[in-house]
Amino acid sequence: MVLTVDVGNTNIVFGGFEGDTLRFTSRIRTDKYQMRDEYAVKFLELIRFYGFQPSDFDGAIISSVVPPLIPVLKSAIAQILPVRVLVVSPGIKTGLNIKLDDPAIMGADLVCGAVGALVRYPTPCIIADLGTATKLLVLGEDGSFLGGTIMPGVNISLDALSKNTALLPHIEFGKVERVIGTNTIDCMLSGVLFGTASMIDGMVDRIEEELGQKASVVMTGGIAKSIAPYCRRQYAFDENLLLYGLIELYRRNTRQKAPL
Repeated sequence: MVLTVDVGNTNIVFGGFEGDTLRFTSRIRTDKYQMRDEYAVKFLELIRFYGFQPSDFDGAIISSVVPPLIPVLKSAIAQILPVRVLVVSPGIKTGLNIKLDDPAIMGADLVCGAVGALVRYPTPCIIADLGTATKLLVLGEDGSFLGGTIMPGVNISLDALSKNTALLPHIEFGKVERVIGTNTIDCMLSGVLFGTASMIDGMVDRIEEELGQKASVVMTGGIAKSIAPYCRRQYAFDENLLLYGLIELYRRNTRQKAPL
């Protein structure tokens, strides 16, 4: 098995792949102040919770947008699993033709999302990754990574409303049935939910116009499932897209072939 670890600003998502099958996934809160041993204990407990043992693993790979956690997590995993731990970083083989002004600045999460989409969806492809930030990534018809857009995430927007206004309260993320709210909380939720969905729909239209053709669209990220019902267009939903990108990157850097 291979342990795949995706470290975001809010959550750490990890999964265990046996061949091409994702056998388990779990999610814990990102805490850059936790020590190596604390993470090692958490990972070991969760691996055993899902019915596996350290001896079941023969590799691991980490993607992180929180640089201080990379050595901590790499050391924590090496402490509990007797395997080589790869890190998605400049120099790793991605197979991507990256057409950014400076390809070296491409974040590890963007690499994983692009690779995951490239092996799972037809191109051109737009990846809507809704996490701490809302990102739209674009793969061209030939699979090249063309670039994308980055916007404040849903929770950032909600926090900004309450922190920067005197009368708007801090609210929990929830559902709303109507665009026209009749109380403060529903008005805020409508603005964030319908507003984010409309932004995604509109940005997808603009990206397709710029591409000159229709594209497949896949939504991923911790908040995607909550936003998808408010979109007018139907998009594929792939909660574990980045984990599939990680396992593909692991294969490309260890000469491990995908199972038939």
